Amino acid sequence: MSLPALRSISAWGLFALPGRERQSESLEAASETAELSRGLGRSYGDSSLPARPDSELLCTTLADRILGFDEESGLLTGEAGLALHEIHRLLMPRGWFAPVTPGTQFVTLGGMVASDIHGKNHHKAGCFGDHVTRLRMRLATGELVDCGPDERAELFWATVGGMGLTGHILEVTFRMVRIPSPWIYQESRRVPDIESFIAGLKESGPDWPMTMGWIDCVSGGSSLGRGILMRGRWAESSEAPPKFPAMPPRVTMPFFFPSWALNPLSVRAFNILFYWKHLAREKRGVVSPWGFFYPLDAIHLWNRMYGRRGFTQYQCVLPESAGQGAARRFLELLVKLGGASFLCVIKDCGPEGRGLLSFPKPGISIALDLPLRDWTQRAVNELNAFVIAEGGRIYLTKDTLTLPEDFAKMEPRLAAFDEARRRFDPERRLRSHQSERLLEPAPKEMT
Repeated sequence: MSLPALRSISAWGLFALPGRERQSESLEAASETAELSRGLGRSYGDSSLPARPDSELLCTTLADRILGFDEESGLLTGEAGLALHEIHRLLMPRGWFAPVTPGTQFVTLGGMVASDIHGKNHHKAGCFGDHVTRLRMRLATGELVDCGPDERAELFWATVGGMGLTGHILEVTFRMVRIPSPWIYQESRRVPDIESFIAGLKESGPDWPMTMGWIDCVSGGSSLGRGILMRGRWAESSEAPPKFPAMPPRVTMPFFFPSWALNPLSVRAFNILFYWKHLAREKRGVVSPWGFFYPLDAIHLWNRMYGRRGFTQYQCVLPESAGQGAARRFLELLVKLGGASFLCVIKDCGPEGRGLLSFPKPGISIALDLPLRDWTQRAVNELNAFVIAEGGRIYLTKDTLTLPEDFAKMEPRLAAFDEARRRFDPERRLRSHQSERLLEPAPKEMT
């Protein structure tokens, strides 16, 4: 095969690097020479970007077939490039939905495994890897293997959440869930501060399978962390409208916003309007699943709102061991740093995933967008120092700027992952810009 042309390859946060990307309907053949597999490119940072300009990436999106589906068990086998929105398009009308979904449908099965994605139901359903029964992979050695929780388990759990560094994922088998209707019954309410928000999440968790909220990370004092708490469940057929929910009209962000458009005044105005648009203190009723799970999917290329310099999303989990005040301390530091964000999302996290680098652990997850500016690296360094002190960690799928020494301090499982990676890829043939930044060379305590 001829070498693909050199081109600029971009992450969702608009950080771009030169590399060579090959597309193929046959992942088994094309994965022989590639250093990394890449799906729809929705990771925010550099986890799916080339390590070097001569790196060859395998774009999986042409390998997008459903290879099998069992209507009795819900087991689905699909190629790694199969997108979540296509699965839902085909199977939601038949009463099936993914067991776990992130905040966008524009992700592939391979990416869902590599990131071990989580969603609004993590406190009930865990991560995506908990529902995967088999992976078909090509290792860096060229060997084609199957693995799962009970077969080559070391490889499987290193791959789940392993950011594509243990082998090329070719096929994924996982279990879909039956839903009583394609609609969501939702309750939402305004909450006055971060303490009320945390209490609301914890109170809702036992009875509601899906919980999350938006918080105002600009207003300080007694209003710090005020926001909109949402909780939902699948509507019963007796509650749901008779029609299948229509996809919302999709508009395109036609241009990059100028850099001056994102400023403290505009962010403050947005946060105030978003909070008070929820005029009633409480709302309840049946809503579309598209708006509930994927509100930003209705805006094509919404990442352009951060301008040509792009942005990063900072997502961390603050563990239960940090105590109830950890979220307030985090937001106070964020306000001090001037890291105002249009949207700051908070979720309740359940048990730690079995993947060696899976992100969630029992506690509270906070995610916010930060524009890439001269001050962003310093802000990320200070936020990471706080997260380390509280015993938390960051989500690799969102990360762009974390320093290797900071990641080593927040990830006690890193030595086990490095050992698995040495076993399955002793020559370090599989790599990304992120792995070069965070894992190469290995931290001293691991050598």
